[in-house]
Amino acid sequence: MASPWLPYADTAPILSQPDDTEDEERLQAKQEREEEADVQTITGIGSGHAVRIVGVLCFVNLLNYMDRFTVAGVLPDIEKFFKIGDSKSGLIQTVFICSYMVLAPIFGYLGDRYNRKYLMCIGITFWSGVTLGSSFIPREYFGLLLLTRGLVGVGEASYSTIAPTIIADLFVGDRRSRMLSIFYFAIPVGSGLGYIVASQVKTLAGDWHWALRVTPGLGLLAVLLLVFVVREPPRGAVETHSEVPLQYTSWITDLRALSSNRSFVLSSLGFTAVAFVTGSLALWAPAFLYRSRLANGSLPPCSSGEVCSTSDSLIFGIITCITGVLGVGSGVEISRRLQRRNPRADPLVCAAGLLGSAPFLFLAVVCAQGSIVATYVFIFIGETLLSLNWAIVADMLLYVVIPTRRSTAEAFQILLSHLLGDAGSPALIGMISDRIQHNRPPSFLSQFRSLEYALMACAFVGVIGGGFFLATACFIETDRKRTELYVQGQLNEPSGGEDRIVVPQQGRSTKVPVSSVLI
Repeated sequence: MASPWLPYADTAPILSQPDDTEDEERLQAKQEREEEADVQTITGIGSGHAVRIVGVLCFVNLLNYMDRFTVAGVLPDIEKFFKIGDSKSGLIQTVFICSYMVLAPIFGYLGDRYNRKYLMCIGITFWSGVTLGSSFIPREYFGLLLLTRGLVGVGEASYSTIAPTIIADLFVGDRRSRMLSIFYFAIPVGSGLGYIVASQVKTLAGDWHWALRVTPGLGLLAVLLLVFVVREPPRGAVETHSEVPLQYTSWITDLRALSSNRSFVLSSLGFTAVAFVTGSLALWAPAFLYRSRLANGSLPPCSSGEVCSTSDSLIFGIITCITGVLGVGSGVEISRRLQRRNPRADPLVCAAGLLGSAPFLFLAVVCAQGSIVATYVFIFIGETLLSLNWAIVADMLLYVVIPTRRSTAEAFQILLSHLLGDAGSPALIGMISDRIQHNRPPSFLSQFRSLEYALMACAFVGVIGGGFFLATACFIETDRKRTELYVQGQLNEPSGGEDRIVVPQQGRSTKVPVSSVLI
């Protein structure tokens, strides 16, 4: 990929760095304390209020993922109600993700330029109404269900591209990383709650439609919290240490700069692999576990007209919640400790998580018929390793992209990761499964085997993603330093293909290549 940045000499090894001296550590700790003290003065938002804002954003994020995976928790019932196969079932998630990723750049552009709080309120209100309406669709109109799931993407796009940038404008340093980890706890926990709520509400009400009517009411509460608790902080002020706003550039300039940011592009490709794997497992894992029980005879099939009774959605939801908390928290803490010795720790931890999860996810698939307990154990380990990535990837984006481009960067990371990841992976897995079943006599065993072979692709995609994160480690230091210098006003936008820094020379300023000073 062509890049306007001129690389500087960097001879430090990828996997190790010399330890910081005690003086450097004390100086860094003092600087972080001073930066945190400046935040309240610059933003006008107290520390306690900032934490409450993160709490509200975390609640909305949890609610978004609850709604997204409620459908997966009742997928066997939806298939039976609408009389559809695996290919059409996969489209339910694919249509939603496609809408989400197409709308994300639009909200990214708006989020960098307009009031972010009100954008989120509008999107969540619309999403809640559409979700409620989707629960009343009759069985003859499966296409209408697909349409409503696509419209739900409006709410998620309005929120996911904007919320992390608000956190970035409220905190700095390690405290920002910790707050991001709290925010991203909501992804696996919300996903798990989606399965749990779906299975329990369906059982209590005796009708899967009620599972889709829980999150809209909570969505109204989320809007009220956004209106009365969240305040809009100035963009980038905590990093520039000034209330003077940073200069905006055109959208085309923003895209050109992001495409030449190697750490951003490579980490986004790595995260795409995470999205592919998690998207496939999110939709198909409960159905796969249900089919494994039917294939080995440990569970009788549900007859026509009754609710399919299975504990797999509940158990998978609990596992997703626990592994999310363990993985996100462990990933941030491991990375924070390794950063003291190796500034490339973030992408290396992400790579280790993806590469380590691949064999366990493969074993979870191949052991399902023989031992459902072993399958759950391997899923637990694999999902824990996958969850190491969530908060770290978000933190990397925030420190390699300047504040005025962060919503756009979030949007295009969403676009890329979903376009090549979980937008197509559920439908792809479903089509592979249907294709394998096509030439086989219908039976519970053939349905199980076809989905088993299709899900094996997840392990191989995980290995590819780990490679992208290893490549990110080669450039992360350069791109982080460049962003810091730009925010501090020491680095201008490139003109003519090279960055320049203004440096005094014999009583007058001159411009020298950035490569000659970043050594």
